Amino acid sequence: MTMHGYSLESAPPTEAPRGSFAAPTADAPLAATVTVPGSKSLTNRELILAALADAPSRLSAPLHSVDSYRMGDALRALGVRVDRVPGESPFGEDVEVTPPRALTGGCEIDSGQAGTVMRFVAPLLGLAEGDVHMTADASALHRPMGTMIKALRDLGVDIDDGGSWSLPFTVHGHGHIRGGELEIDASGSSQFVSGLLLAAPRFDVGLHLKHTGERLPSVPHIDMTIDRLAHRGVHVEHPSPGEWIVPATTPRGKTVEIEPDLSNAAPFLAAAMVAGGSVTVPSWPARSTQPGGHLTEILSLLGARVTRRGGAVTITGGRQIHGVDLDLSAVSELTPTLVGLAALADQPSTFTGIGHIRTHETDRIAALTSNLRAIGCGAEELEDGIRIIPAPLHGGEWKSFHDHRIATTGALIGLRTPGIVVDDIGTTGKTMPQFVWLWQRMLAGLE
Repeated sequence: MTMHGYSLESAPPTEAPRGSFAAPTADAPLAATVTVPGSKSLTNRELILAALADAPSRLSAPLHSVDSYRMGDALRALGVRVDRVPGESPFGEDVEVTPPRALTGGCEIDSGQAGTVMRFVAPLLGLAEGDVHMTADASALHRPMGTMIKALRDLGVDIDDGGSWSLPFTVHGHGHIRGGELEIDASGSSQFVSGLLLAAPRFDVGLHLKHTGERLPSVPHIDMTIDRLAHRGVHVEHPSPGEWIVPATTPRGKTVEIEPDLSNAAPFLAAAMVAGGSVTVPSWPARSTQPGGHLTEILSLLGARVTRRGGAVTITGGRQIHGVDLDLSAVSELTPTLVGLAALADQPSTFTGIGHIRTHETDRIAALTSNLRAIGCGAEELEDGIRIIPAPLHGGEWKSFHDHRIATTGALIGLRTPGIVVDDIGTTGKTMPQFVWLWQRMLAGLE
């Protein structure tokens, strides 16, 4: 069977298709099992820790995507060996990481559109010997970096940003960072906290970090960082909300198995609610620090039936999708998928606690609002969220705005709305190059 140029019975593709994508409608209830690739958040955290470890590490079933390749390239530029080796994942090889005796500068790092590369690699640059120039795609230079620049300067790192408080900038590395006490306002992104915590064990005296802002988004991602540090023998104290103490030590080299990306599973599970029937995702962890782990609870609130059996999660669509009012501050990356469901719900929905997603790959609130209005749905931007007023939808162009999660939301709505065309489906390659292949296999009922 061939669709969109793919043989759906063959191995998963390694690259996303380019260009526009006529989103297929579902002509029957779904009955599908979808295996999703590894977690981007876990892969990139483990790559950083492996680069700072006391011995080589092996990442089993990591994510192979544009973002993870950017991270690997950044570490190679600093003298880290990152090699692909045979593994058992259908989505690509395992990765072995061999840390150098010392990180080296004299290079340029292009973080592309990857926020994790920008915020996780920047603290490593002060540990390197020599100058490192860091930049990003033109479409990503707007992403906030001022908090990280100020934090590193407060720790004594020499950064030349030309007064812009943003990328591009050059770090004049001296091979070490003293560390100590540091206060930051991470209201714009939890990645500022995670980036500093990941590098902190290699600071001379560790790090005592305090968040001073009124709110802290995506706390589960910080919990994930602390959990990954602990797995490598670095035990972070958390004496009060917004406060962390990291000892000076060296993370252990380990073999680590990467969980499936539960947030990337979101549009597939949500598809059962839009098209009817059921979708199963295997290897769903019993316990996870991924924000996507909350999907089962949230989709239940929207009207899905959730079952767990044999380590798999199955979502079965109900008669209707329910409108909801939810604070998504802890799980903001799920917003685009949930907005797609809300556009097809029986009542209006309001999602709050997500003002910070205006500075993700795009202004996600503005992008979702404009796309929904263009196909007939009522949508209103709020200061800290979005309100969706369902209405009969019609076909039209769905703009991706260089954002993988906006693109997959267009495909989701297209299951029930004929004529939706996602203008650039290739942007899904950022975190899931196999999205179109998996989507079409799901509709074909292939496992």
